[in-house]
Amino acid sequence: HILHKKLFFDESVISGQSVVIIIGLILFLYLVLSRVMKYTRIVRDRMFAFIIFAFFTIFFWMAFEQGATSLVIYARDFVDRSLTGSGLLIFNVFNTLLTVIPLALITYVLILLFKRTKDRALATNIVLFICFAIVWGIVLWMLFREFTAEASEITVSWFSILNSFFIIVFASLFAKWWDSKYNPSAAGKYALGLIIMGLGFGILAFGSLSIPQGALPGTIRVSMVWLILAYLFHTIGELCLSPVGLSYVSKLVPGRMIAFMFGMWYLAIAIGNKLAATTGGMIDEIVEKYNMSTFFMIFTIIPVAAGILVFLLNKPLKKLMHGVR
Repeated sequence: HILHKKLFFDESVISGQSVVIIIGLILFLYLVLSRVMKYTRIVRDRMFAFIIFAFFTIFFWMAFEQGATSLVIYARDFVDRSLTGSGLLIFNVFNTLLTVIPLALITYVLILLFKRTKDRALATNIVLFICFAIVWGIVLWMLFREFTAEASEITVSWFSILNSFFIIVFASLFAKWWDSKYNPSAAGKYALGLIIMGLGFGILAFGSLSIPQGALPGTIRVSMVWLILAYLFHTIGELCLSPVGLSYVSKLVPGRMIAFMFGMWYLAIAIGNKLAATTGGMIDEIVEKYNMSTFFMIFTIIPVAAGILVFLLNKPLKKLMHGVR
């Protein structure tokens, strides 16, 4: 009820800036369709396939971008971020690897770059190395402070780095999967991305069952494991879906329309982000009237339903793509 009212009937949502956005969206879609219809049937069908993919992208980013809105509030108010003893040691080791390895790789690249450019840009390289020495000093001081502490509380912002970490860990695995004979169709990847994204929120919904209706911030704390698992599933979903849309611009769209369709792709992402902000802002209201688990179930049901629909559209989309894989 709250979601329906906020998205469709709340006057504050359909006034001002939102009216301008809706008008601009209608005009843009009219422009797209008027240009697409000028092409031959095969080219037109392929562009319609891409438009369908762009449409379902909205539902993915609507859920995924909760990482910048409601999940931050959830981590701050309802996740137990305090660590002591062996739990703190394990976290410090993991956090050290997460911090030092990427920084060491960047430093190694800079050393190689210095060897190539020291005769042409010596002063620039010296300044760069001084800056990186300062960064290393800050990192080592931070790690020393964390390892010597008897207890610690993980900052809310720490969870946001998990997406980048999981991408680095799993990107090569997915690249090998896409190059193998088990490579799914475009619709299959989209369906997987949406469904796995929804399952990530399903994990949060299950982990939040102990948070009652109207719970005040800080009164109930749940394990951070649920949030870490959710970020893992969200990242896997992103690896399934996000690269597909970008690659299919060049595969399905003629050269003269590539830039235009890139605009449509990013417009879909923008709409998804707008919906993410609107729905994410309902967290307090939904928790007060229902509970936290209900809030996360919204982002479980919508992506999973969209993913199932994409899967059912697999054959029609293959026909529209006319042999493009």
